[in-house]
Amino acid sequence: MLIFPTIADLRAYLRTQRAQGKSVGFVPTMGALHEGHLSLIEASNAQNDLTVCSIFVNPIQFNNPDDLARYPRTLEADCELLQTVGCDAVFAPSVQEMYPEKSLLTFDFGDLERVMEGKFRPGHFNGVGVVVSKLFNIVQPDRTYFGQKDLQQVGVVRRMMIDLGFQIELHPRPTLREADGLAMSSRNRNLTPDERSLAPHIYAGLSAAKASLLEGRFPAEVKGWMKTHFAQQPAFRLEYFEIVNAFSLQDVTELQPQGQTALCIAAHLGKVRLIDNIVF
Repeated sequence: MLIFPTIADLRAYLRTQRAQGKSVGFVPTMGALHEGHLSLIEASNAQNDLTVCSIFVNPIQFNNPDDLARYPRTLEADCELLQTVGCDAVFAPSVQEMYPEKSLLTFDFGDLERVMEGKFRPGHFNGVGVVVSKLFNIVQPDRTYFGQKDLQQVGVVRRMMIDLGFQIELHPRPTLREADGLAMSSRNRNLTPDERSLAPHIYAGLSAAKASLLEGRFPAEVKGWMKTHFAQQPAFRLEYFEIVNAFSLQDVTELQPQGQTALCIAAHLGKVRLIDNIVF
């Protein structure tokens, strides 16, 4: 496995590989990798001759400086993990390499970014749009892989790819969970042992909400129940719980066709902000 800190060296390597007719899969990450990330690498390996993984903690998608400072940075351990699943190349640039000058470009994703994550993290999806478009231009992959845990991010990236005409196949992959249901996340490692024992309440709440909807209860009723559920869990601070169309991400008043209803949640547990969703 090769590690590239510069854009020029990665591009030179990829030109050589493409000259040999190799297809390229790409997995963009911010590091602190876990089994969910590794599943994306494995999906890419299955469909491409070559897999590239980027590791870059993108500062312009953080609206909270403390959140940026706390984000784990474990490049050496990440590279060891990537090697075990057959990743071919790692792109690990510095902030200066990615942003030699302050980025002036701004993205506006309309209604896609005015809800949920975009509502509570202003500027977040502009930062996502800027960095993902830069990475796509640098790597120029045939296919790219994102985890469904970040459902809104997938929607924003899909919209960006359509609007900018990227000739790249987007492959969202299912959320991987711990044995107790907690969605795998780089932020989980910041939980204290007591917080980690409480964290599965998020998935338990989502599962109960899904069951209620399937039993015929209306979304407004289920949203009220979820607020009560978390009010009884004082360790949590519920930021939002929304029942939306999985593609438009807009509120719905009834169940959508199969595969198009999404239950999306964000909650603070101690100093850690956790997100999760169920799509059905």
